[in-house]
Amino acid sequence: MTTRWITATATAFAAAAVLSAAPPTPAATPARATPAAAASTVLDDSYYAGAEGKTGPALKSALHTIISVQSKVTYAQVWDALDHTDQDPANASDVIELYTGRSIPKTSQGGSTGDWNREHVWAKSHGDFGTATGPGTDLHHLRPADVAVNGIRGNKDFDNGGTAVAGAPGNYTDSDSFEPRDAVKGDVARMILYMAVRYDGGDGFPDLEPDDKVNNGSAPAIGRISVLKQWSDQDPPDAFEKNRNDVIYNDYQHNRNPFIDHPEWVDAIW
Repeated sequence: MTTRWITATATAFAAAAVLSAAPPTPAATPARATPAAAASTVLDDSYYAGAEGKTGPALKSALHTIISVQSKVTYAQVWDALDHTDQDPANASDVIELYTGRSIPKTSQGGSTGDWNREHVWAKSHGDFGTATGPGTDLHHLRPADVAVNGIRGNKDFDNGGTAVAGAPGNYTDSDSFEPRDAVKGDVARMILYMAVRYDGGDGFPDLEPDDKVNNGSAPAIGRISVLKQWSDQDPPDAFEKNRNDVIYNDYQHNRNPFIDHPEWVDAIW
């Protein structure tokens, strides 16, 4: 596995900007990492060492073992956690809604029109796990969403096509599927595939698996995997998604979404 560095906190973004603006180091002088940079990064293969060199089912199994070592939050604690994981980088008083992309005050959480609520990207009825601590509270697939748009998405599978969603430009839906805006298509795909690796039938929870159909209903499955793979390729991880992964790892669950760190593992498994 090629060693690379994972940004661990939002502070690293500022540090990286300062470093990039500095005069280049003369070729004769070996480059050295600053103490600040070393303290704010995590060596990739120290976390994923058990997955090195694996593909297919062996890789999926190794990643399951790695990411299953985690702390858990309650459903009530999810509110405060999302205030941090999805904070607007330009306004610390707001969060960014998943489907609309709007910046909305953290205090506007609730169930009324214009509020944001906790969207289960892997719909909780797909496997009937509800809001039980575990898949029902896993921050890697819970995102702030406009109440009305969340209701329109409901528990639909993911696929391309449909009619435009009112109040959420770039999103489309029909009777059995939902298509998110382009900027978060990859986010959605990687959240779904994280859930499929993390929850494999142990711990008293259902074995979650993606399939290539819609209308999955209460089955512990969500489709369509062929479309989700396309979305992951189309929309690679951006700074917001990477930072979110770091915040969950550092401050809450202490596990990572491997498909944000290694998008190529999507095709290696599926």
